[in-house]
Amino acid sequence: MGALLGLSRGIDRVNSAIGRSASWLILVAVLVSAGNAIIRKVLNTSSNAWLELQWYLYGAAFLGAAAYTLKENEHIRIDIIYGMWKRRRQHWIDLIGHVFFLMPFVTLMIWYLYPWVLRSWRSGEVSTNAGGLILWPAKMLLLVGFVMLFFQGISEIIKKIAVMRGIIEDPAPFVSAHEAAAMEGEVMVREMQAAFDEETQGEETRK
Repeated sequence: MGALLGLSRGIDRVNSAIGRSASWLILVAVLVSAGNAIIRKVLNTSSNAWLELQWYLYGAAFLGAAAYTLKENEHIRIDIIYGMWKRRRQHWIDLIGHVFFLMPFVTLMIWYLYPWVLRSWRSGEVSTNAGGLILWPAKMLLLVGFVMLFFQGISEIIKKIAVMRGIIEDPAPFVSAHEAAAMEGEVMVREMQAAFDEETQGEETRK
C-alpha cells in the first residue's frame, strides 16, 4: 500500500501544479478577448483566429483544472441524501462512484478520443472558418484532460481505500449543509457570549 500511496502523492502533485497553472489561462483569455474587442472597435478589423484562441484558452483552463478539482473534492455534488449519512458510508459511495462510474466513463472517452486526435494531427486539420487555427491542439487538450482525470481517479481510489483502512487521515472531509449550519451557529453563539462577557466586565469596571 505504501508504493500505491507514493504513486497517489505523485499524481496529486502533478495535477495540482497543472491545475493551479491552468487558472492563469482565464486571465490570458480575458486579455485576448478584451484586445480583440478593442481592435475591432478602433481599427474595424479582426480575425477568427483570435476568437478561436479564446476557445482554446478557456478549454485548456477547464480541462487542465478538472483533475485538480476532483483532487480538492470541489466537483458538483447533490448532497441532500449524501450529507445525511455517516462518513464511512460516504466513503463507500465515493469509492463505488469512482470505480463503476468515473473510471469507465473516462476510459471510454480516452479510447474514442485517441484515434480522433491522431487523425486530426496526421491530416493537419484546420478550422473551416476563414483565418481559423489548426484544430488538433484543441482536440489534444480533450485527450490530455481526460488522461489527467483518469490518473486522478486512480489516486482518489487509492486514497479512499487507505482512509477506509485507517492507514491515512481523510484528506478531504465532507461537511454537509446541516453540519455547516450547526458549526456556523456554534461560532455565532461563542461570539455573542464573548461580546456579552466583555460588556458585563465593562459595566462592572465603571461601577
